[in-house]
Amino acid sequence: MVSLLVHAVLGLAVIGVIVASNPHVFREPVAPKVSVLEVVYYLAGIASVLIGYYFNIRFVSDYAHGAHNPFWGPGSWAEFMRLGYVNPAASSASEDYTIASVIVLPLFTIVDGRRRGVRRPWLYFLLVLTASTAFAWAFYLATTERQRRLVAASSGEPASSQTSPPGRRATDTSPN
Repeated sequence: MVSLLVHAVLGLAVIGVIVASNPHVFREPVAPKVSVLEVVYYLAGIASVLIGYYFNIRFVSDYAHGAHNPFWGPGSWAEFMRLGYVNPAASSASEDYTIASVIVLPLFTIVDGRRRGVRRPWLYFLLVLTASTAFAWAFYLATTERQRRLVAASSGEPASSQTSPPGRRATDTSPN
């Protein structure tokens, strides 16, 4: 169980570094403080961590008997990974999760984050390792939604203009 506690502490530390690295995003916005979309992202991310930790705790308590090594043996990370490929159904889900977590999320957050001016976007990948893939995606999307609202507020645009194509306002009815 100590390894799960270490993961939780490291996850909180990564969140702290992301927030501290991006004061231009995480300063207090004009209004509202948090959008409905941000709340949905945060709730989805938090739910994924809570549900994931529930199952991780069950895994460790069911498979690790007494003192164990968190890297190999019963109840270890290695056994967790092995069980993810124990049958074709589990293998299908595990390979999809692995590709999304190890290739797609880091690639997207690094490229998109740099384009948007998000500092240290690679840190979102560390959230995959310490929290969950869904939390990493949700926190990144909440970050970019918050950034979009701040940019819209500073430029005088309505917050809903993001749903329009770039260069057009939500109220613009002129053809392309």
